[in-house]
Amino acid sequence: MYREEMVTKRMVTGITAPKGFKSAGIHCGIKKSKKDLALIYSELPATAAGVFTTNKVLAAPVLVCKEFLNSSDSFHAIIINSGNANACTGKLGLENAYKMADETAKRLKIKSNQVFVSSTGVIGEQLPMDKIIKGINHIVDSIEDGNDLATAQAIMTTDTFPKLFNKTFLIDGKEVSIGGIAKGSGMIHPNMATMLAFITTDAKIEKSTLQKLLKNVTDLTFNKIVVDGDTSTNDMVLMLANGASNVEIIDETENYKIFEKNLYELLKKLSIDIVKDGEGATKLVEINVEGALSNTDADKAARQIALSPLVKTAIHGEDANWGRIIAAVGYSGIEFNPDLFELEINEVPILKQNYEVTLPNELANQKLKSSEVKIRVNLNAGNGKATIWTCDFSEEYVKINGSYRS
Repeated sequence: MYREEMVTKRMVTGITAPKGFKSAGIHCGIKKSKKDLALIYSELPATAAGVFTTNKVLAAPVLVCKEFLNSSDSFHAIIINSGNANACTGKLGLENAYKMADETAKRLKIKSNQVFVSSTGVIGEQLPMDKIIKGINHIVDSIEDGNDLATAQAIMTTDTFPKLFNKTFLIDGKEVSIGGIAKGSGMIHPNMATMLAFITTDAKIEKSTLQKLLKNVTDLTFNKIVVDGDTSTNDMVLMLANGASNVEIIDETENYKIFEKNLYELLKKLSIDIVKDGEGATKLVEINVEGALSNTDADKAARQIALSPLVKTAIHGEDANWGRIIAAVGYSGIEFNPDLFELEINEVPILKQNYEVTLPNELANQKLKSSEVKIRVNLNAGNGKATIWTCDFSEEYVKINGSYRS
């Protein structure tokens, strides 16, 4: 086991906690009144890593980010707009994504391919580029330390609260920070990341090592959450590492493990915040499946439970309907013996092997009254295990998505 050196957390709670990073969030006119343009800036050149949506319909900013990630080894900035996804917008949409990078680079006096571009919001509408260009000219003058809250607010769409966090710790006696912001509330079932997340660190990390770190930790966090089963056209997680702490993270070292642990804790916090803020959600649900033939099977079973509208509505209605849970596992495609299926809710046994009900419905339902629900399934078939975080489905989810464009 390695020993992690601790340090008192800074007051800053987001992406400018790491040294050498500044940010801003402003209103440029895409939305009626709320902030809708964000900028993250590293004073030093940074290495970068990214994971992107697996949806075959890729938004213009995703295409641009993928291209820049392959064509450049150093980066300085990320420009993000909300209120308009710039997805399914054809050639003009792609040109506009490049223009966002060009205008930001011009104002920051850097190269265009050192600027990542991200968008979120309504699909199928062209960006109001006159408003965005004016906004870019203004936002560059607004960047400063500690602007994390405004930046996190500027990337929100149907989110009800901003999502930001940081971890500050010691490695070899030197202070290292990781910071992050994220947005997401609906259209959440990522196969890479989730809606949008932006991570910064002042550690020095080589590009391939940073990509490995981000991919591995994303698979354990953002790829383990489900709100509604929809994978967006714009999903991305981008990470910048500028080396300002003078601490180098090298693959397969003890320091790598310390850094990876803190990155996991940060991304897990942002992931769970997204689930808590699921559109219309009233309950955070943690689904643990164990005893599967493999971890992959456990993940499939847990994910199918999380995806089931019948399970999610039952949880919202505080109905401990275990039949819906075992049915979801049954059509997940994995091999298991239903006679060995066991279920707990909030650490209280509900169903034992051979369909022995251990708690009457009325008492079982009481276990769902909490705002946080833990479901534990044991398949008693092997050593495979997995955890997925999701939320309940309420009437409010239908209302929000039925009027999203109006």
